Amino acid sequence: MESDPDASPEIEEGRYLYCLVRADEGASLETAGVDGEPVSVVVEDGIGAVVHACDGLYDSADLAQVRRWLVHHQTVVDEAGEAFGTPIPFQFDTILRGDDATVREWLRVESATIERYLEGLADHWEYRIEVVEIDPVDDETLIERDERLRDLETQIDDAESGTAYLLEKKRDQRLATVRAARRESVAADLESRLDQVAREVHALERSPSAALADDVTGGGEHGPDGEALCRFTVLAHADDEGVIGSVLDDVAAIDGLEVRFTGPWPPYTFAPALGDADNGGGPTP
Repeated sequence: MESDPDASPEIEEGRYLYCLVRADEGASLETAGVDGEPVSVVVEDGIGAVVHACDGLYDSADLAQVRRWLVHHQTVVDEAGEAFGTPIPFQFDTILRGDDATVREWLRVESATIERYLEGLADHWEYRIEVVEIDPVDDETLIERDERLRDLETQIDDAESGTAYLLEKKRDQRLATVRAARRESVAADLESRLDQVAREVHALERSPSAALADDVTGGGEHGPDGEALCRFTVLAHADDEGVIGSVLDDVAAIDGLEVRFTGPWPPYTFAPALGDADNGGGPTP
């Protein structure tokens, strides 16, 4: 896989890759792709590559345009999933140099890996979970619940100003520790419970940088008044979506917490790395 952030490689003829699916010869997908391009399904021995013909990467300084391309990409992958079952999705702007014959040859070369993942991912989807604290527990409540904090408060009340100042610093440090421990406890408990009902669970950064992918998956939309306590992406069978929802209902019942649950998404996080394609470095959901 070639990627050069400083230049867009020239491509005389290529195929923009959306996803791989199980498909019979002659399969088609009636939808428009990125920039309205006609989408086709190139099939080799029961594996279909959903593609459109192209001659370059999709690169623009216009962020709104890139977002539109990303949404179009995701729409095609979603429709392929509805038509053929769980797809192996590609990142936005992944292109294979060559024509349909090149795609078929590439499918033959990668067939063992593709078959393994198509079988393993069948009827499984990706779900995104974010727990946000929208109403933080106030300091007074934390002090009431923690013996060490209560002792510090008593000492502060009885101390001279200089000593009280140092004790207040200790209290503030302890408050930060207690808040962190609460966050870690919520995250650890949720991850443990998700492990029991999902096939795979991956923890994500609590405060990710802004990404185009959020436009598609709905990530990072809790707003400035909320703090993400934890974020996960899980791979689960479609039949287990309700069970996962029940686990999240228990978390959402905790005062001050809000749970965001999105999906099903194509399993981007759990898809294999397949080589010999150019990629423009675009984000994935």
